[in-house]
Amino acid sequence: MQTVSAHGANIPVLGFGTFRMPGPDVLRIVPQAIKLGFRHIDTAQIYRNEAEVGEAIEASGVARGDIFLTTKVWVDNYKHADFLSSVDESLKKLRTDYVDLLLLHWPSSGVPLAEQIGALNAVKKAGKVRNIGVSNFNTALMAQSVALSEAPVATNQIEYHPYLDQTKVLEAARATGMSITAYYAMADGKVPNEPLLKDIAAKHGKTAAQVVLRWLIQQKDVITLSKTATESRLPENFDIFDFDLTGDEMAAIHKLARPNGRIVSPGGLAPDWDRAD
Repeated sequence: MQTVSAHGANIPVLGFGTFRMPGPDVLRIVPQAIKLGFRHIDTAQIYRNEAEVGEAIEASGVARGDIFLTTKVWVDNYKHADFLSSVDESLKKLRTDYVDLLLLHWPSSGVPLAEQIGALNAVKKAGKVRNIGVSNFNTALMAQSVALSEAPVATNQIEYHPYLDQTKVLEAARATGMSITAYYAMADGKVPNEPLLKDIAAKHGKTAAQVVLRWLIQQKDVITLSKTATESRLPENFDIFDFDLTGDEMAAIHKLARPNGRIVSPGGLAPDWDRAD
């Protein structure tokens, strides 16, 4: 699979996400995803399915070293000592002695950012984490993170789909050598019903969902997560590497962005989001 290289992290461009996926579904679907060819699996402490993700990777028959595994530390664990112990707990659940990428899940003013970044660096120095990153950070917090961190910050995982203009975040990431990992690519079910996307899909013999996943990974330094609990849809999500969107098609999809396009913005967690010009 194609990868995005960001500060030495070679991240497969298409990942399999497990947000809101109960343990039994993880055990059923993740081994099938890996068997199909997915090599990037994304979870988080707050998803409460790390143990099942670890079990599923073991059950897949694919070597741990061939899987790029991401998890995220929850905001309640940002104090230094809590952070370190939570990572040990995550590793135990995941049945591994390291993760390929560890992210701060959301910004939190409850613990100084310097302390959060310091803890990320500590677990990296200890060999428990190969690469570090952030999630749901705006450009100001991205810049602060880079300035505070001894180790390079590999990615910022953010909501990104055709209805949300993330140009400012993308430009800020590229300026510092970071990648962007897109989640909510299907815009909470809006994508499959979008006329423009269906028209473009018909020209390529694809689905609207495949077009959006392709649109994301065709952008420089962008990784995307896909997700399904339906085994029959796994091949659709994976089959995005045999076609290219034209420049006009890429631009037309970008024009779907609208001011109210953001879907995920939880109170008490969301930062002051960057706004498109």
